Amino acid sequence: MLPKGITQGVLVVALVLSAFFIGSLKTKVDFYEKGRAPGTTNPSPAAQPQAPAQSTVTLDQIKNVFKENVIKFGDANKKVLLVEIADSSCPFCHVAAGKNGELNKQMGDRFKLVQDGGTYVAPVPEMKKLVDSGKAAFAYIYFPGHGNGEMGTKAMYCAAEKGKFWEVHDLIMSNTGYDLLNNKVKNDKTKSGELADFLKQAFDANEMKNCLDSGKYDAHLQNNIKLATSLGVQGTPGFFVNATNFSGAYSYKDMESAVTAALK
Repeated sequence: MLPKGITQGVLVVALVLSAFFIGSLKTKVDFYEKGRAPGTTNPSPAAQPQAPAQSTVTLDQIKNVFKENVIKFGDANKKVLLVEIADSSCPFCHVAAGKNGELNKQMGDRFKLVQDGGTYVAPVPEMKKLVDSGKAAFAYIYFPGHGNGEMGTKAMYCAAEKGKFWEVHDLIMSNTGYDLLNNKVKNDKTKSGELADFLKQAFDANEMKNCLDSGKYDAHLQNNIKLATSLGVQGTPGFFVNATNFSGAYSYKDMESAVTAALK
């Protein structure tokens, strides 16, 4: 018998609501166990892999990347071939770039940069050092891992054609650049002037705006996505040291042995 004052209909409603909340709770638990918060597509810092994933590519495939129309420095004849697959709006891509220390701190102690008292060595600056020293070649491939990086990537292409890739890259991968791409410019082509103005300390603003407005690199991004997919990439950031795949925001210390082995 039902308690006084409670009708059968009220009890049914209560049971339905209870089932809903239990189901909702289970969904949240499932997401967090997988390293993602509900409503997001980016893994939490704890979910980032810390050991090389089994290589799914051949060295020839990596060499062929340097024959493609991508941003690249050096050629496939180097002993060390470095490939980065990234989205300039992706938080863990910023972590790996090492130019956004505030974001690194927010991601947890494991990602705090050495210069900020942590132990994390951002891989991208170390890769640039290898390229500058003539020991390695580097290629940059766009993949929509976070979703707001199209304009930022096009800006880097515009800069690369004038030899200013790293200067523009480092501004975009700063804390201000992260906020600009994710909260203001996003992929809105009408905001090209705002992005160009932000980058003016590294690249002429009018020239950048004209390049972005021309659409000359629109097709490049689609080709980049196809290329990344052919390498088995499913998210960002992703790195290859020759045929060894590092899927996630690894510290360079975890990649260094692969580089050392390739240089022998």
